[in-house]
Amino acid sequence: MSYILNIETSTTNCSVSLSLDGKLVNIIEEDSSNYSHSENLHVFISKLMNNNKIKFEELSAVAVSRGPGSYTGLRIGVSAAKGICYGVDIPLISISSLKILANKIVFDGYIISTMDARRDEVYSCIYDSKLNIIEDEKPQIINAKSFLEYADNKKVLIIGDGQEKCKNLIDINKNFEFNEDILRPSSKKMGDLAYEKFKKNDFEDLAYFEPKYLKEFKSN
Repeated sequence: MSYILNIETSTTNCSVSLSLDGKLVNIIEEDSSNYSHSENLHVFISKLMNNNKIKFEELSAVAVSRGPGSYTGLRIGVSAAKGICYGVDIPLISISSLKILANKIVFDGYIISTMDARRDEVYSCIYDSKLNIIEDEKPQIINAKSFLEYADNKKVLIIGDGQEKCKNLIDINKNFEFNEDILRPSSKKMGDLAYEKFKKNDFEDLAYFEPKYLKEFKSN
C-alpha cells in the first residue's frame, strides 16, 4: 500500500489530500482570495494526517504541484513538500498544475487548460481527450485568433481561471465550450497522477527541484 500526500498551492486554493494507491482517502482545502497558504498549509497537512491516523513515516511519497501559477503559492507548497521528504527520507513527485486542472475530465475533443497570468495573458496547455499533450505549457497572450486552429473541425473545451479572458478576447465559434465549474486545480485530482509517477520511480531531485514558473516574476 502506498500513501501519498498531495499538495496543491498554485492558485488561491490551498489544497492537501491523502491518497492510497492512487485513490482519494481524504482532502482539506480552502479557496481564499487572501492567499492564506502560509498560515493554512501546515495546519491543513497536520489536520489531514491526524484525522486519518497516518504518520509521516507511513507515507511513500509527497506529490506537489510544480506550476505554473502563483509564485508565492508555489514556493510555499514546494518548500513544505521538500521539508517532509527530507524529514522522513521519501521521494518527491511533481505534477503540472495545468495537468491537475485537466485531469479526470471526460470530453471528446481538445481540452485547453488555462490559468490567469495578468493582463491579456494566460498560462496554457492543450491536451487530447486522453490527456496526451498536444501543445506544451507556455505563457500565451490571448487575441482574437488564439486556439482557433484547434476548433476548425473538433470541439474545444477551455477550463481554468483564464477562460473568462479567452471568452472576451477570442473570436469564439460553435466548437468552443467552457466550464465555469473548473476554475482552479485541486489536490483531489492529483492522486492517480502521483501514483502513476510513483510506480515509474519518476521522482525529483530534492536538492535542485524548483517550481516551474514559465516566466520571470514582475512586481507590476
